Amino acid sequence: MGQLNIKDEKLIADAKRLAEQMGTTVTAALRAAVEEKLARREAERDAKVRAMMEIAARASKLVPPGVTSDHRDLYDENGLPL
Repeated sequence: MGQLNIKDEKLIADAKRLAEQMGTTVTAALRAAVEEKLARREAERDAKVRAMMEIAARASKLVPPGVTSDHRDLYDENGLPL
C-alpha cells in the first residue's frame, strides 16, 4: 500500500493530540477519524436519498389516475420528433 506524506504541521500536531487522547497510535487515530467522517457523509447521503424518495412518493399521489408520461406518439421509430 502507498504512503501518505503530510506536510501540514497543524494537522500533524492535531493528529498526535487526538492519538494521545484516544490512547492509540497516530495511524489508528487517523484511521478512526477518516472512518467516522466517511460514515457520517454516507449517512447524510442516505438521509438525502430517503428524503427525496419520500418527496417522490408524496408527489406521485398528486398525479391523477390515468396520467402517463408516455409520449411515444410524438416520436418516430428512431426516436426523432414527428
